[in-house]
Amino acid sequence: MKLLIFRPVLYLLVLGLNWACTEKKATPSRKELIELNLKAGRRLSCGPANPQLGAVQFPVACSAANQADFDLGLKLLHSFEYDEAEKVFAGILYRQPDCRMAYWGVAMSNFHPLWTPPSEPELRKGAAALHLARALPAGPAREAAYLAAVGAYYQDWVTVDHPTRCRRFEQAMEKLAAAYPADREATVFYALALTAAASPADTTYARQKKAGAILSTLYAADPTHPGVVHYLIHAYDTPTLAARALPAARRYAALAPSSAHALHMPSHIFTRLGLWQEGISANLTSVAAAQCYAEQAGLKGHWDEELHGLDYLTYAYLQTGDNARARQQWEYVKGIREVSPVNFKVAYAYAAVPARYVLENKQWPAAARLESHEGRFPWAQYPWQRAMLHFTRLLGAIHTQARPAAHTELQALTRLHEQLLAEKDEYKARQVANQLTMGTAWLRLLEGRQQEALVLMTRAADEEDHTEKHPVTPGEILPARELLADMLLAVHQPAAALTAYEASLRKHPNRLNSVYGAGLAAEQSGDLRKAGHYYRHLLTFARPTGSTRPRCKPLRLSWPGSRPLRGCGRRGVGLPIPGSNAHDRPGRYRCF
Repeated sequence: MKLLIFRPVLYLLVLGLNWACTEKKATPSRKELIELNLKAGRRLSCGPANPQLGAVQFPVACSAANQADFDLGLKLLHSFEYDEAEKVFAGILYRQPDCRMAYWGVAMSNFHPLWTPPSEPELRKGAAALHLARALPAGPAREAAYLAAVGAYYQDWVTVDHPTRCRRFEQAMEKLAAAYPADREATVFYALALTAAASPADTTYARQKKAGAILSTLYAADPTHPGVVHYLIHAYDTPTLAARALPAARRYAALAPSSAHALHMPSHIFTRLGLWQEGISANLTSVAAAQCYAEQAGLKGHWDEELHGLDYLTYAYLQTGDNARARQQWEYVKGIREVSPVNFKVAYAYAAVPARYVLENKQWPAAARLESHEGRFPWAQYPWQRAMLHFTRLLGAIHTQARPAAHTELQALTRLHEQLLAEKDEYKARQVANQLTMGTAWLRLLEGRQQEALVLMTRAADEEDHTEKHPVTPGEILPARELLADMLLAVHQPAAALTAYEASLRKHPNRLNSVYGAGLAAEQSGDLRKAGHYYRHLLTFARPTGSTRPRCKPLRLSWPGSRPLRGCGRRGVGLPIPGSNAHDRPGRYRCF
């Protein structure tokens, strides 16, 4: 039994010794440090005069003068302020090149487990920093274990894929946390590693639940640790778990107001729970902080974190029916020509903001001619995001009965799917494959092949139910099950449509189109009481004052053999007139 208990410790001691003894011991020269090309300069911060990032304590075997800076770098890491964290760790190395854990900090600053995989320059930098750390004299076994754990991610990065290396990091952090149970940071990073290694196809959320349980215990003891609060939000950023993270979401921004990402991150949970006003407030603050950061940094254009917040902000405005403000965000994004750094988040916002606006409003002619963002953006590097634009144009072409254009967009989606398969990006390839299935389903409906269309659309909804959204995004451009419900309404199967809308709402609460669609489907099914419930519920979060949001005309689809939907005449069917008892007096509606 004792052997079992101490096996992780022995493993890490051996791993640490191997780490420390593989190469000649020497303190890196100034030239070697310069060749790392570390980020440097004044640390930037927007928010309170005295930076507030939460509280951590992580003693390291470096000079006492560098301990406070190391803790600062760690707090920045925990709030995903990676550029600023790297600056802090770089400053430590220039003052003390034999501070082993500062090299660990550089490697972690270039790893960013829950974002898009590191670029080649980032991987080279992280690996080079660890190479220099190996050359140092042996230090504490605990620090060797930390270096070995992140080294497990960087090992063979040229030939081994990112998900496999994330699982390596998870396994190494599990052993580290077991070997040092009193080390809170080891436990926190293990929880982060669990979430980073979780498969989007695992809808049991086994790793996320395990991470959440670990972090919840830590949160009860110390709600001021930025990593504990932040990673709780990520662990529970799923439909069935989001409510568990609501206390952390409502705390994080106040805990770390000096981080633009901390100001934004609560909106992940607010979006999952359909708390649109809280999401809007969070992202308005986050976007302002990101704009401040870009100004302080002297960026030529905008910071990528700003576009990330704008993506979520637009989505929340659309769910409240506030087209005027949603359109403002789109127009603003249109004018953004320079962003630093250019990455996954930027490409996603450029594609998603306009696509969401026209699709949520069912503006099919506009969807059919939607153009990609102007300027010199390298779209060829982002096939998944490009696919969103083609998917939008595909739906627009189908709904305007432009069959040749629809076939052109299907071919474009097919090419992008093949590109993602060639790149071995399984997750994104599956996403585009599902867009192909949905587009084909609606094309079959246009061709009068109703049963085949419903089979394909049901298959797409089932596939999406078994695949989690990417952690960077607010959600799918349009939920597949909501699109299935729209199709069922179009072919006059309101009872089945109601079931589909309600299923979609369990995963996407308070989505305007699903709530409205559920009310309309209930009314057409003759369940006026349930229709009234949904219409009244819509008024609790969607009040489109000063903007138009047509909700009737788009549902009058002209499929072969179709007829106008009941109640969508000149008056239309929409929200109950405030003060009326909709379930008692059907027909007193106004268009929304």
